[in-house]
Amino acid sequence: MAVLGHALLCLLIGTVLGSALAFRPRRPGAPPRGAQVIQAQVMLAIVGCLVMLVVGASLARAFGVAGAAGLVRYRAKIEDPKDASVMLSCLAIGLASGVGLFYIAAAGMAFTVVVLWVLEWNEPWPAKYFDLKVTAKDPPALRQAVEGLLARYRVHFELRSETAEELSYAVEMPQGRRTEPLSEEMVHLDGTDKVSVSWAEKKAPK
Repeated sequence: MAVLGHALLCLLIGTVLGSALAFRPRRPGAPPRGAQVIQAQVMLAIVGCLVMLVVGASLARAFGVAGAAGLVRYRAKIEDPKDASVMLSCLAIGLASGVGLFYIAAAGMAFTVVVLWVLEWNEPWPAKYFDLKVTAKDPPALRQAVEGLLARYRVHFELRSETAEELSYAVEMPQGRRTEPLSEEMVHLDGTDKVSVSWAEKKAPK
């Protein structure tokens, strides 16, 4: 139990110190730091602590960790940096289990799950972006109704162009929201069923 308590204390201290660095105040004029990068920095502090608890004074374990970590780094394609740190955490937990340090493996797993739960509690889902075109007999007359409908669905939008043939919008759609209900309501806005709606998904603006 004393060893387990020591391992949990090391993980806690590593997390606190890593968080202090990751959440450091941003100087005026500096570019904003993404939530995923901040989370990854906190997780790396935990991974480093967990790996060192596994390695201890064993040179053989150190070489094993370095080789396995290199394999994960260069063979896996990962978009979210936090997922990379979770993969390394899984690697460290597997190494701890493999050398018989079951209490460190269990404590590391539980501690990592709790920290991830805290970090991801309010993490926003990535939005989807579309070019929306509404074609009708008199699009300018429908503009207020179209924008009211988009606002009612809590969709962020920006009018790009308005012509005698169509309305064009840049739309940011929250993750999990479907375009079909919006389209079904839009095609009936003028009561003639002659409104045409098209959605073209595009990459997120940089």
